[in-house]
Amino acid sequence: MEELTLTTPALLFSAISLIMLAYTNRFLAYAAVIRNLHAVYQDKKDKSLIQQIKNLKQRINLTRWMQIFGISSLLLCVLTMFLIYVHQQIVAVWVFGLALILLIISLILLIKEIKISSQALMLHISNIEDTIKDA
Repeated sequence: MEELTLTTPALLFSAISLIMLAYTNRFLAYAAVIRNLHAVYQDKKDKSLIQQIKNLKQRINLTRWMQIFGISSLLLCVLTMFLIYVHQQIVAVWVFGLALILLIISLILLIKEIKISSQALMLHISNIEDTIKDA
């Protein structure tokens, strides 16, 4: 087995940081849309908005779990570096493996969230197309 060095888990720092930035941007975008929908719903009480809000709630929950798994992965990368520093190579390898698994879970959740987002957008496009056909 090849030895794990400090640079290996450190390589993931920039990747995980960029992923977390993207997740945070998604979360902030959802928050803005929800605030907007809330204001519209207060004015109209339109039932069609309820489905959009449910969809956004599901997407926010996925994003929250994506962030939790991503942050946990980063934390375990830092722990891996510490374990390498204190010469606990075998434990470091296992902790780093767990960090990779958590990052994989985070990315799988991202794929699921993108699928839900795409379906919601396709529904909006379909509604617009139906309106155009009726006109």
